Amino acid sequence: MALEKTFDAAAAESRLYTAWEDAGAFKAGANAKRAETFSIMIPPPNVTGVLHMGHAFNNTLQDILIRWHRMRGFDTLWQPGQDHAGIATQMVVERKLAAEGKPPRREWDRDEFTAEIWKWKQQSGDTIIDQLKRLGASCDWSRNAFTMSGAPNAPEGEEGNFHDAVIKVFVEMYNKGLIYRGKRLVNWDPHFETAISDLEVESTEVDGHMWHFKYPLAGGATYTYVEKDEDGNVILSEERDYIAIATTRPETMLGDGAVAVHPTDERYASIVGKLCEIPVGPKAQRRLIPIITDEYPDKNFGSGAVKITGAHDFNDYGVATRNNIPLYALMDTRGAMRSDGLPYDKAAARAQAIAEGREPAPQDATEINLVPDAYRGLDRFEARKKIVAEITAEGLAVMVAGPVDDSGDGMCFATDDVPFVENKKIMQPFGDRSKVVIEPMLTDQWFVDTAKIVGPAIDAVRSGEVTILPEQDKKVYFHWLENIEPWCISRQLWWGHQIPVWFDDDGKEYCAATEAEAQAMAPGKVLRRDPDVLDTWFSSGLWPIGTLGWPENTDALQKYFPTSVLITGFDIIFFWVARMMMMQYAVVGERPFDTVYVHALVRDEKGKKMSKSLGNVMDPLELIDEYGADAVRFTLTSMAAMGRDLKLSTARIAGYRNFGTKLWNAHRFAEMNGVFDGTASTMPAPQATLNKWIVGETARIREDLDSALGNYRFNDAANALYAFVWGKVCDWYVELSKPLLQDDAPEAEETRQTMKWVLDQCLIMLHPIMPFITEELWKTTASRDAMLVHAEWPAYATADLLDAEADREMNWVIGLIEAIRSARAQMHVPAGLQVPMIVTELDAAGQAAWDRNETMIKRLARVESLEKADVFPKGTVSIPAPGASFGLPLAGIIDIAEEKSRLQKSRDKLGKEIGGLQGRLNNPKFAASAPEEVVAEAQANLEARLDEAAQLDAALARLAEME
Repeated sequence: MALEKTFDAAAAESRLYTAWEDAGAFKAGANAKRAETFSIMIPPPNVTGVLHMGHAFNNTLQDILIRWHRMRGFDTLWQPGQDHAGIATQMVVERKLAAEGKPPRREWDRDEFTAEIWKWKQQSGDTIIDQLKRLGASCDWSRNAFTMSGAPNAPEGEEGNFHDAVIKVFVEMYNKGLIYRGKRLVNWDPHFETAISDLEVESTEVDGHMWHFKYPLAGGATYTYVEKDEDGNVILSEERDYIAIATTRPETMLGDGAVAVHPTDERYASIVGKLCEIPVGPKAQRRLIPIITDEYPDKNFGSGAVKITGAHDFNDYGVATRNNIPLYALMDTRGAMRSDGLPYDKAAARAQAIAEGREPAPQDATEINLVPDAYRGLDRFEARKKIVAEITAEGLAVMVAGPVDDSGDGMCFATDDVPFVENKKIMQPFGDRSKVVIEPMLTDQWFVDTAKIVGPAIDAVRSGEVTILPEQDKKVYFHWLENIEPWCISRQLWWGHQIPVWFDDDGKEYCAATEAEAQAMAPGKVLRRDPDVLDTWFSSGLWPIGTLGWPENTDALQKYFPTSVLITGFDIIFFWVARMMMMQYAVVGERPFDTVYVHALVRDEKGKKMSKSLGNVMDPLELIDEYGADAVRFTLTSMAAMGRDLKLSTARIAGYRNFGTKLWNAHRFAEMNGVFDGTASTMPAPQATLNKWIVGETARIREDLDSALGNYRFNDAANALYAFVWGKVCDWYVELSKPLLQDDAPEAEETRQTMKWVLDQCLIMLHPIMPFITEELWKTTASRDAMLVHAEWPAYATADLLDAEADREMNWVIGLIEAIRSARAQMHVPAGLQVPMIVTELDAAGQAAWDRNETMIKRLARVESLEKADVFPKGTVSIPAPGASFGLPLAGIIDIAEEKSRLQKSRDKLGKEIGGLQGRLNNPKFAASAPEEVVAEAQANLEARLDEAAQLDAALARLAEME
């Protein structure tokens, strides 16, 4: 079948992918010819997900390794699947129901609501699978897994035992004392009314306010407040009856348990241990709290005094727990000020007794509601406004220097243009899905006691049992694990693995895999199940074993676990990678994988992070539609330098589409010259120098490619293939072979056989990166015993196939042609003009190379003749070559003076641009204040200008020789 003029990616890709699937090409063990296994567990995309550039990048790298090992005969498994993605999926379905005019979730029966989610999952949940197929991902889709498979209310078609594995692990870890229920501070999303992980919190810089308030000392006590300069000179001394604090969240003052100062802060030494008054609430019932010392306050920041609200701030929580300061929750699950618990007067009296030591601090202070009656039920931000107004009206706000706030939000109170509020940028935590401000909340949650299971995960990487690449990401891994906190694994959602714990009326816990087992543990008692579900990261932390059938001892588990490599993004090293490490060691006592390859971020061409708000998001599916999957894959691979972000541009993708076209055209040339006629491709034993050379170059690239892929240097693999296929094969070999392919040439048949073999090797080696065009060429150019996806990967060595003499000669010829072309381009010699050449020196090897290749050199370098001379005449540009000295006499062909003037003008202009860029980059203010991407762009521009300047300098130097 003859090749079409061009490769129609849009028509071919779906056809080729269907053919692979129909042939079972991706199934576990397909094409296995050796006992060694190679397995990758796909980082499971959310069931709500669609393919984005991060997915495209990550899965391209996985597919390259899988296809490479499969072709090498490894027993290979690429395990696919999706994550149920608790909060994300529940949000999607809640929005869908709202759009359909149906009631909100709280008005549904839980089972009915989760049935709606299952229905949605079955209709839309496979979207990303279809999109991964568009990319060419060669997963064993017959094994597709789902982190909620086998759940009690799962519909038909969602069979599996992942749910059983999750529940079994929870029960076993609970029984070992590794999981417990406790009250701790967590990130709370008031919109979804659930705890969320740090990963689901987006800290964003926003315009905020800082209020400065006076906390009066109890009983009208006073002290001498003294400030000194750096030399110890007194710059302020005054008698005060208060201690000043600053806060960005006045509404949390109601729950203050103390004011803290640094132990070495001399300003407050005389009042440490005394009590001060929280300046809000009914005057007669205001609480007094102690002034304590702790290492947390920074005595050089603000007043140096910090209010401690342990139930609503993570840093304060640490101070409170270290100093036995009570924790008072102020808000309900929706972020409104509490209206439950004790009336305010009784709550305040009880809290005062605790603060003065008349009552012990309770472990659970939830009944103590310290929200005054006037604020109960208010939204937290409404309460903030009222509290600020009350304190200011009483004269307890501290005036600060700065412009009056004119935002019109009612948050500023000023006198004579001196405000009581400081405007400043603050880092505000938002829910990544709800987009509401996250509240640190003290709630009852389930936790994994990570300190008890973290050891093996640290030791495995430190000992080298598990390798993390690149090295810099190993530091991130260690930093998180060595400073690990208890892991909150409960979520107040309905979609997920419901926690397998039941409670009786006395609050006693019964942990069991089923309700029947729990009831057997509590005969005769009425039990209620914990309504919470498990954090998605808990179930995905079991991904390596859960997908292979654990807790059953399946053949797949025995064969493919531990898995070979995990490819993942840097942003989930501690959220997923570290947790998989901890969980697998805790559950089965084994590492989950041998190697973790951490890839960087795909950014836009200017180095900016892609975001919808910036309008710079690149959709991989749109790019595949326009340029083809192979071009997208090759672009991503060529830029996958370890530890370095990618700067992606459509121009680069278009360039690699041209690379595919170049490969296609080389095969069309070969087809038109009868290369694919006759027998199948076999290893040639050529006699012609050109053919010996290309066979050696093929062996050389094979070794380079295997080394690069074996060391996860994906960019080196792609760039080496590009240089070989485009430069060595499609340009030089195809061009130099034309005389040898003439029917009357004695080397014609040998050259056809060599070209057939070389082009086949190109297809084989390119296939893991560019699977579609290579498979199409493979099946179209010859009758094959197997599809390219299962072709045998070459194992020949450079030492066996490299002919040193042929290598030296052809590289001499190519080097000479390139040098002549470069000189002509620099001197602006018309491209089609034939020019003479002079030689003053030529050794025996050079002469032999010239004699054997004279016709090709003259044709490709546009040289009309070669004459010997003792010296070069004036106006000759030199062309160096090993063992030879050539020159192009251009005096009568170009105007040297005019050319020199043109180049010098360009060089002068470039020099000014270089100077300007260097000035910016050497300016410390620019480096410190400019966005990172702006600095990077300036540095890239400078490097490009310096390269251009070097070329102009070389051209000017050549002209100087000719004068």
